[in-house]
Amino acid sequence: MATKLDEILRFTFENHDVRGEIVQLQESFQSLLQGHGYSKPVKILLGELMAVTSLLTATLKFEGHINVQIQGNGPLNYATVNGSHDQALRGAARLTQDIQEATFRELVGDNAILIITLSPEQGERYQGVVAIEGESLGSAVEQYFQQSEQLATRVWLFADLEAARSGGLFLQAMPGAKGLDGFEHLTTLADTIRAEEVLMLPATEVLHRLYHEEQVHIYPTQSVRFFCGCSRSATATALRGVPMEELRAILREEGEIKMTCDYCLTNYIYNEFDIEALHAHEAPEQPQ
Repeated sequence: MATKLDEILRFTFENHDVRGEIVQLQESFQSLLQGHGYSKPVKILLGELMAVTSLLTATLKFEGHINVQIQGNGPLNYATVNGSHDQALRGAARLTQDIQEATFRELVGDNAILIITLSPEQGERYQGVVAIEGESLGSAVEQYFQQSEQLATRVWLFADLEAARSGGLFLQAMPGAKGLDGFEHLTTLADTIRAEEVLMLPATEVLHRLYHEEQVHIYPTQSVRFFCGCSRSATATALRGVPMEELRAILREEGEIKMTCDYCLTNYIYNEFDIEALHAHEAPEQPQ
């Protein structure tokens, strides 16, 4: 029987300076994809990107957001997922051309980069960039941690479109760990994991299968959800930054101004009266 999903589980080891997480996504993954018409390779990439963003969000020691973005020079222009400290995720992708079948490398191109941005509610924003040199998103994230924080990290990411599920396993040596023998032992065991186990079994059972000979400390699970956060007031603020003559020109040509959220595809429609009200700083309160 398949496990309940849309949860992340954190764990540590009694005898090793290693921390880990397992995330399993279903409804949140489906919500992220709904209505977009992405092709198979893009859906798989977004599933993995959503999983790894959740995993990285769980490592945050502050209230705020983390954004994980791929910028490519292949058919994929960019793919991005943003996560908050309370595991609210949203994401989207944009392509320069339609592609129905592709490996990760073929999709992102030869000169792709991974950008991870940390945005605390209090404090300075930090952004790290690493060239994508491997053949998977997981290897790019591992390279990022090795380059930016010198922390040994392994990531296993999975997405199953038939089951409409994605998930991942994360292991990282703790700062100040004395040697990597324990980390290497635990990652060798984790290399035996299969996609169906991570996606379909309870996370505690996955841990038992991998580490039944280890003393594992398991922490309370945290729910993960898709949450866009767009609003009519946000689009109104954006429109106030556009010169009025440009807005009137669009209205004369189109009859209305439609702004569509890249993440959830909600449409916000503005007619001539709405735009004039915006100009007077009286934005309508209700979405259309």
